[in-house]
Amino acid sequence: MKRKYSLIMLALLVILSGSCKKFITEEPQTALTEEQVFKSLDNIEPLVLGLYTSWRNTKKDRGGFVFTLGTDEAQQGAYQVRTDDRQAGLDRYNGFLTASNTALAEQWNSRWPVISAAAKVIYALSLNTEDPERKNRILGDASFIRAALNFEMSQYWGEIPLIDQAKFAEYGTKRQPLTLVYSSIVSDLENAVKYLPATQTDKRKATKGAALALLGKVYMYAPVSSGVRDFAKARDTFKQIVDAGTYQLVANYADLWNPAKPNSSESIYEFQFNNVYPDNNQTQWQMGSRSLAEIDQYAYFGGYDLMVPTQYCYKDATAGGLWEDGDVRKGESIRYDFTYKGKTPVLNPTFGGDELDPHVKKYEDIRTDGTLSFWLSGKNIFYLRYSDVLLCYAEALNETGATAQAVDLVNTTVRRRAWNNNLPDDKKWSAAMSQQDFRTAIMDERMRELCFEGWRRMDLIRTGKLVDLVKARNKWTKESASIQPFHNRYPIPLQEIKQNDDISEADQNPGYSNN
Repeated sequence: MKRKYSLIMLALLVILSGSCKKFITEEPQTALTEEQVFKSLDNIEPLVLGLYTSWRNTKKDRGGFVFTLGTDEAQQGAYQVRTDDRQAGLDRYNGFLTASNTALAEQWNSRWPVISAAAKVIYALSLNTEDPERKNRILGDASFIRAALNFEMSQYWGEIPLIDQAKFAEYGTKRQPLTLVYSSIVSDLENAVKYLPATQTDKRKATKGAALALLGKVYMYAPVSSGVRDFAKARDTFKQIVDAGTYQLVANYADLWNPAKPNSSESIYEFQFNNVYPDNNQTQWQMGSRSLAEIDQYAYFGGYDLMVPTQYCYKDATAGGLWEDGDVRKGESIRYDFTYKGKTPVLNPTFGGDELDPHVKKYEDIRTDGTLSFWLSGKNIFYLRYSDVLLCYAEALNETGATAQAVDLVNTTVRRRAWNNNLPDDKKWSAAMSQQDFRTAIMDERMRELCFEGWRRMDLIRTGKLVDLVKARNKWTKESASIQPFHNRYPIPLQEIKQNDDISEADQNPGYSNN
């Protein structure tokens, strides 16, 4: 019988095929061998730039927001839920959220080739004797990419394979313990901190600040069982960023979402896009209103309701929601008015009924208006920004006993800006706030500041709030009433179980059926 291979196995076979013996004995005549390619820094460096592009492409279209669905922040639009049971399972947490869920399998599959290629580069660099400074800079890039993707994968799936050519005989392609996974992530990020430059002319590449920011988040987000969660280390890591003074909050929150003002002083790392295929991201295609799209395909805030805010995320606090009076972030993050060129769209009865409820506004790309389909939306997408660092730093301060300092930090930075740099006294958090009250308040503050930017599911998982808050605030989860604690992890895809000899049905995450 011909052996089948999972995507992880295929990626590793590519790595392993680069053994010295193979290249010595089977050198082709008409092209560079893989060993020759990876022997030269002149060849490796552009490959790493390609890895940045491949990582960026995991953030495009609906795939970029699959992990934000099924939270207390965002859910699928009604028409999406009605027409795609597999995808609907991400919000309903029902019998369609299984190992055979194709929406999740696509995300699993899209990331392993990037991780594996980064591992290939890291191993090749360990054998390279060329320009040490240049070699180490490239190592910093590859280490950052592998760490970022391993972190994301482990946050959602738990124990994951570790792709390391130097240790393949030991690791294989089986799932590794969380202690090993997170130690590996930290090691990669320490290399990235050591070798990446403080600034980059090429904005596609990460900096030392990005590596520090992600390292601080890893110390906060790592599961307790990994042994890596450490709020004191997180605090000290974030403090390095704050003390360096490299990044500053932009004065006007709206400027963050202005496509004419990318890569601002607040940006630590953002994925670079534009309005020209294939560098567009189709984000607005998924975020806008289907009712508006019926009026005009060139309306820049039209779309197809993949992801819409939950009622908690778009309502005022006086109505049981999130928003406080006067917070400018509300109007910049969420669209409430769908009037376009004097026309008011109406609900189509064949759709789901929520097409004119509030929608995500952050990804609207006004550059397409009237001339390009909103499919060609191409605003940059934030990965790390300074306000996130400040909020994480404040949280780490609170967890290490400095609650008053944490309160002052939030009041004088993130919340101050949210009221146009003039925070009213009644909106200031009290210096006498308890540690537990701060924990509750910071979760809402993170949603106000960072909604739809990809951190909410991780925030809910690390604080143990996923089940309770999603069940209470996500319409589809509440309706199905089937979310359980095991849903803190996603199921390992069925294809991986069937085709990876190192992952059996017994290795599936608890609670999931292998169908």
